[in-house]
Amino acid sequence: MTPKTKIMDEVALGRAVGRITHEIMERNQGLDDVCIFGIKRRGVPLAKMLCDNIERFFGVRVPMGQLDVTIHRDDLTDEDKRANAGQSELPCSIQDKTVIIVDDVLYTGRTARAALETVFAFGRPRAVQFVALIDRGHRELPLRPDYVGKNVPTAKNETVRVLFDGANGEAGVYICTD
Repeated sequence: MTPKTKIMDEVALGRAVGRITHEIMERNQGLDDVCIFGIKRRGVPLAKMLCDNIERFFGVRVPMGQLDVTIHRDDLTDEDKRANAGQSELPCSIQDKTVIIVDDVLYTGRTARAALETVFAFGRPRAVQFVALIDRGHRELPLRPDYVGKNVPTAKNETVRVLFDGANGEAGVYICTD
């Protein structure tokens, strides 16, 4: 898969994450009962960026964890789920907290649904919010993000690739063809 179009460079990516950080703060009127969980794999670096921004901008360290949604995916057989399931890492109880689920790209909504099921397997949060750096449309489930970095209409034969590593100037968001 080769990059087709660069739609966000490293600077634009940083601006989008900064804006989302401020929106999270404004919506939650403080962050005392907020925890942020990145969906493994690509949501974790974005969740870390958000937590780092919150600490830098507001002086608050928000608990950050990782969600492994494998067991709740609907595109894997039970055997594949058992073979590939990892562990979620939750640094705190989610009971009566606002849980913010983070992923890099929202497409059909199936990963977001699996993340919701994973969260509820650990308890009952007061509220759940969802961050997607890129919303590319093509939803198959009635889900939408609370916070979006950029809406990017795509064709079904295209994919969106987010690179967080700034090595060799690669950080950014790309639309690629299959």
